[in-house]
Parts: sequence; C-alpha cells; structure tokens
Amino acid sequence: MARKVKINRVVGRRVWDSRGRPTVEAEIILDNGMTGRAIAPSGASTGTHEAIDLRDGGKPFRGLGVDRALANINTEISNALRGMSIVDQPSIDRCLIELDGTPNKARLGGNATVAVSMAALHAAAASRREPLWQYLADGATPVLPRPMVQIFGGGAHAGRRIDIQDFLVIPVGASTFDEAMSMTARVYDAAGSIMSDRGHLRGVADEGGWWPEFTSNAQALDTLLEAIERADLEPGKDVSLAIDVAATQLRQGQHYLLPAEGRELESEELVEFLIGWCRRYPIVSIEDPLAEDDDAGMKAFTTKMGGRIQIIGDDYLVTSAERVAAAALLGACNAVLLKPNQVGTVTETLAALTAARAAGWSAIVSARSGESEDVTIVHLAVGWGVGQLKVGSFARSERMAKWNEVLRIEEALRNRA
Repeated sequence: MARKVKINRVVGRRVWDSRGRPTVEAEIILDNGMTGRAIAPSGASTGTHEAIDLRDGGKPFRGLGVDRALANINTEISNALRGMSIVDQPSIDRCLIELDGTPNKARLGGNATVAVSMAALHAAAASRREPLWQYLADGATPVLPRPMVQIFGGGAHAGRRIDIQDFLVIPVGASTFDEAMSMTARVYDAAGSIMSDRGHLRGVADEGGWWPEFTSNAQALDTLLEAIERADLEPGKDVSLAIDVAATQLRQGQHYLLPAEGRELESEELVEFLIGWCRRYPIVSIEDPLAEDDDAGMKAFTTKMGGRIQIIGDDYLVTSAERVAAAALLGACNAVLLKPNQVGTVTETLAALTAARAAGWSAIVSARSGESEDVTIVHLAVGWGVGQLKVGSFARSERMAKWNEVLRIEEALRNRA
C-alpha cells in the first residue's frame, strides 16, 4: 500500500533554468526505491510578499548560486523528512514550514522548499503508479485548462521596451485543448510575420513571446488584433485578449510611470486608462492592473470592471490564502494567479485556491519567467480542476514542454475531462 511507503532520503542538485541560471532540483527516494523529482522556477517580476529564493551571493554566477539551498535539502530537510509517509503531503509541507521557521522561507530558501514539496507529489503519485494529475484528482473529474498564451513580451521580461509585461491571447472559441493550441500557433506565427514584414523582428523575450518593437503599448494591442485576423480568426469570438500590467513594476512613489506612453498617472488615472483599453479591445482578463500596495486602486478597478472581465492578483496576492481572503473582503480582484514558488509549498498553494473558490473567484495556474522542463504545474491545473493555465508563449522548450504535457493528458482522458 502506498500509505505505508516512506521517504528514505531527499537529494538536492544544481540544475539550470531557461535563463542559464542555477536553480534547485529536488529528488525524493522512497524506501521501495521509487522516486519523484521537481525543479524550482524563479521570477523576474516578483512580489514583495513572496517566498524568497536562497542564493549564495558573491561573484560566482553573479551571486545567484544555490549551494546553500542545496546544502539545506541534503542535510536538514532530508533528515527531517526521512521516515514520513509519502502520501501525507500536508504533513510533509508542515514539516518544511516549521523547519524553516520564517514567514517567507528565507532560512531554507523558497527554492528549496518548493522543489522538495513538488518532488513529494511526484513520488506519491509514483508510489500509487498513477499519473500525477490522476493522483491529485483523487476520483474527481479532471478539467483541462484553457490556455492563456503570451504573444508579445514586455516589462521586466523584455528589457522594459514597453510598459505592459504580457500581451496574451485566450482561444475562447476552441472546443478542445488541441484546437486551442492550433489556433494559438496560427496567431503566434502571424504576429511574427507581421513583425518581420515591418522590419521589427528582434527575437523573443524571456517567456518566448516576440520581442517588442513598438512605439506605444496600444500599438502592441493593435498588432495583436491584426495577427488574429491574419490567422483567419475573429477577435473576441475565436480569440480574446489578456494583459499582465505588472503595475508594481511601474510604481514610482505615489504615481505610475509609463515611459512608452510618455505619461505619469495617478492611481485613478491608470484605472480609467485601462478601462479605455477594455472598451476599445476584446480584453477579457487583466493581471495586476494596480500595484501590490495600491488597495484603493485595485478595489476601484474591481468595482468598475469586475462584472465584465477577470481581474487577477499576482504580485498583489502572491498565492497567499490570507491575502486572497483579505482582498475578497475588500472587494479587490476576482481571480488569483497560483504560483507554487511564490508561497513555497504545494499545500499552501492549494490553500490559496481553496480561499479563491470560497470567494467565488476563478484561478489560473502559472509558470514563472525563469523556467525549466518541469511540468508539475500542468498536473496541478488538471488534477485540481483549476480551469486556466498560463506558462508563457508558444516558443522555447521550457514553455512547450508544459503545453505538450496537456496534450498528452487530453489524449489519455479522451472525452472524460
């Protein structure tokens, strides 16, 4: 029985992320010889209240080494988890939280705890000889997520060439995930062709979206509409738009600085500015429209637009159940972005999802800008029935590994999802 299978040891190793930077991989070896492993991602646009990656500092790897985090896995964490039941995820994660003893995983490192926590899930599924999504669903009907795919990268993901961090498409007219991917491929290709035709093709940003070569943020939105139409699809019917403002990155004191617009806006002005875009374009989802510390602005935007579009908290909520509950009480946001490494463990990620559902919110499982071939988040989205998945663009293998994993799961499920 899987319930009797216990952790024998935990191994941490240095691997490399999509930016060529060191990151943490954890592998859990069970007493029956089975294993599970996972890799910690890292973000470029990060919230103040996120779990903290433990980095080595100093000159090697520009201070981004992970030897200290790996040492914590190979000693303290391995010793503490040895002998624990692999199917008791809450207890495993509680042990990690208590062992760390800080509110933001600063001592052991959020990169260490999230890699170990996700590796435990994989080992548990392996011990039951089930795919991870099936193990997580635990008899419930799995849900294939609708993809949210970056076409143009901006903000911190592209040297701040334009202000808005992500310009994305959602293939709302697709009836299957395979169809959603096919529609996205056509739009992505069309967008690249448009950039090439104009002599503006400059490669791709951190998450695989086309590198921005625009004179304004609105030009990116206009080009996105043009790409959808060139792909023989109808904006708003087949494919809708989403943006990630990442407004915390634009905050300068009490103002928002938008260099691409040549404007400095008050909170109330940014709200009206974004509402104007929603009137002009088929935007159905906006992430972090105001900064992480702008409660009044987030509430004002939600009050005006919450009945029409999805308003996602990322830096604003940092996958925290407590922050989700507080925001719901305030009337700010109506959706949460779920990033396991923001909070440090799988159990805390699930708590944020539970809090969102209690508030009547939607949720989106998301990757980070610094990624790997790890596909854990795909299984979280399907097994937990989250319904939406955001992993970056339609290029670069660390992104495609995740989209392709959903396709495999769709094939395995046939018409059962």
